[in-house]
Amino acid sequence: MDSSVLDLINERILLLDGGMGTELIRHGFPQGTCPESWNLERPELIIKIYKSYFEAGSDAVLTNSFGGNKIKLSSYGLDDKCYEINSTAAYLARECRPEGKFIGGSMGPTGQFLKPQGNFTENDFEDAYAEQAMALSKGKVDFLLIETQYDLREALCALKAARKSCDLPVFVTLTFNKNPRGYFTIMGDSVSKCIKELESNSVPALGANCTLDSEQMVGLVKDMRKYTSLPLIAQANAGQPSLSSDGKVIYSQPLEDYIRFIPAMIENGANIIGGCCGTNPDYIRQMASIIKNIP
Repeated sequence: MDSSVLDLINERILLLDGGMGTELIRHGFPQGTCPESWNLERPELIIKIYKSYFEAGSDAVLTNSFGGNKIKLSSYGLDDKCYEINSTAAYLARECRPEGKFIGGSMGPTGQFLKPQGNFTENDFEDAYAEQAMALSKGKVDFLLIETQYDLREALCALKAARKSCDLPVFVTLTFNKNPRGYFTIMGDSVSKCIKELESNSVPALGANCTLDSEQMVGLVKDMRKYTSLPLIAQANAGQPSLSSDGKVIYSQPLEDYIRFIPAMIENGANIIGGCCGTNPDYIRQMASIIKNIP
């Protein structure tokens, strides 16, 4: 295991990349099809996106494998391509990784629910994630990021599967909404409950991504820091998406406003930062500049 990504986190703020889906759409990806299929069909474009984030200043870029688990891929009839899609995602990132930079294997949610809310068992979820984790590991990513999880139970299934499949560091981020009682996942998991469970499972870093804009993420990071001394990950959305008059997806938080809250996010305890939906290499370039100026 190459633990140098963990060493870097202990030394300074680690900068991840921005939105992969956002960049795919900008490059003409047709909505409603499988984003991960472009690893096989348009590899040169995936490399171009990875490269743009490395050049913008990302210390680590996440693979185009967010929906690469077998359950999610089955909705496109691509579950039999799970291993190839994920290992290729990692291979393409290796093709353009500069010296001293890292690759994180992205593992997003299945899009389904565990019983009793859904039809799936924990074994079903573990099986779906195991092949993905193994393929990313064989593709030589440096760490895994189980991300955008809306159900703590599913996040733990993914973590268990990843641990069985490889010996890489595995980070976990959940996605929270704010209500009058605080921050909760859509399944009702509180910040304190999530952190307690993940800490008891010895994750080396944890945090939150998606849903919230950068201003809202500042408050969530402050709340999370109350419950843990582990490295915290924060990847905010560029606000909420909507459709423009010409049918394009636009986000409510412009670059200048988004960047304004990055110093407070770091001050409140974020050790690993990056962007989520709506962010692009321009956002990362500005974040890299802010990090560089931190004593």
